[in-house]
Amino acid sequence: MDATLSPSLTPHAAGGARRLFSNALADRLFALLARGAAILTLTLLTGIILSLIMGAWPAIHEFGLGFLTRNAWDPVQEDFGGRVMIYGTLATSIIALFIAVPVSFGIALFLTELSPNWLKRPLGTAIELLAAVPSIVYGMWGLMVFGPVLARYVQEPLQSLLKGVPLLESLVTGPPVGIGILSAGIILSIMIIPFIASVMRDVFEVTPPLLKESAYALGSTTWEVVWRVVLPYTKTGVLGGIMLGLGRALGETMAVTFVIGNMNQLNSASLFEAANSITSALANEFAEAAPGLHQASLIYLGLVLFLITFTVLIFSRLLLMRLQKNEGKRV
Repeated sequence: MDATLSPSLTPHAAGGARRLFSNALADRLFALLARGAAILTLTLLTGIILSLIMGAWPAIHEFGLGFLTRNAWDPVQEDFGGRVMIYGTLATSIIALFIAVPVSFGIALFLTELSPNWLKRPLGTAIELLAAVPSIVYGMWGLMVFGPVLARYVQEPLQSLLKGVPLLESLVTGPPVGIGILSAGIILSIMIIPFIASVMRDVFEVTPPLLKESAYALGSTTWEVVWRVVLPYTKTGVLGGIMLGLGRALGETMAVTFVIGNMNQLNSASLFEAANSITSALANEFAEAAPGLHQASLIYLGLVLFLITFTVLIFSRLLLMRLQKNEGKRV
């Protein structure tokens, strides 16, 4: 009996063994490739950090942490400080988030809860297409079109209205030329709105319809449904979209270079004062910087920008973990 059946079973068993062997080999190869990709990413990240530290070391040795609080930027005297650039980077990014987050929330709310079906797709596509516009186009438009409009219809009226008012007057001082921190922040907000709005819309749409329909059945308004049902369910995704927009704002170069004014001095706290940012300073000066303290100081600025972005990422991850932990406790 065994001798009769073994010839018919042997090819089948052999084929199954070959398949098992090939599947195991494929799984092992895939695991090695995935592990190699992760190691390569960490290696590149470590290499970037080390190269920045090595390139910035002369400036680190010369100025230390005092570089972060110094206002001077004099290539002739080799006296450098990054306070103006750091302030410009943080100020423009905060202004951009302050404008972009509520606008993006409104867009996502309209697309998911209020928009008619025939308008959802074309409007959503139009918003996403804004992300495809090159940043240099935003910069040119901001310098040639938006800047003069901002100066004439916003800055000049505000200067007349707030003249003589303590504190508030200092926020609008400066020549009405349409370039400065506020202009750069508004341009940045326009650039990051498509990213934040797209993420918010996508996470709003994953909310189970049963939850929203139950809230509506209990008599809730649209705002109550969004505030008490949709946002608690999607808060981690919403926060992730905001952090994505912040990362884009911190790293933007060309648009900011066109409209921020590129001045390495802070003469006042005015929102309309020309300033500088880390990215615009690197774009303007790195190609012509002489080897030595000037080049090392620019690399030091790049290291500071890297650390700022890394700190924002760590903070966002910790906040997301805390939100998820609190959500797990409630469940």
